[in-house]
Amino acid sequence: MSKIWRYGDHVDTDVIIPARYLNISDFKELAEHAMEDIDTTFAPNVRPGDVIVAGKNFGCGSSREHAPVVLKVKGVQCIVADSFARIFYRNAINIGLPVLEIGSQVEQIEAGDDVEVDAAAGVVTVRNKNLTIRTKPLPDFCRHIAEAGGLVQYIRNQKA
Repeated sequence: MSKIWRYGDHVDTDVIIPARYLNISDFKELAEHAMEDIDTTFAPNVRPGDVIVAGKNFGCGSSREHAPVVLKVKGVQCIVADSFARIFYRNAINIGLPVLEIGSQVEQIEAGDDVEVDAAAGVVTVRNKNLTIRTKPLPDFCRHIAEAGGLVQYIRNQKA
């Protein structure tokens, strides 16, 4: 069972990873500060396979790639949101972190729910509510990049 980390609208990149820590070059160390300005329990308690569920415009603000990187380093399996800031969305794909936009249906998912996400199919299953949310899946090229672990690895695989 994946734990749901539930956040609201307009979670910006300065909240995901505060700028005061950007002088840390080790992403594992940097990730220990992920989300701390909005949720001090996140970094010490998030586990591989957990899912972030958020409202509108997740990842707004600066274009820093550090924001999706620290979430991936902490083991976040996927981010499901009403909508994403476009640069965050693309940065997440480029580093191999699946993201799925499901619109206002996100309001049906709460912290504590038992969720399974199939980004390739565009399906979010909330098991404890017997609820299936279907949306447009990741485009094939984005899914292939995410499955490869990011854009760099995807390109390496294409050359092999």
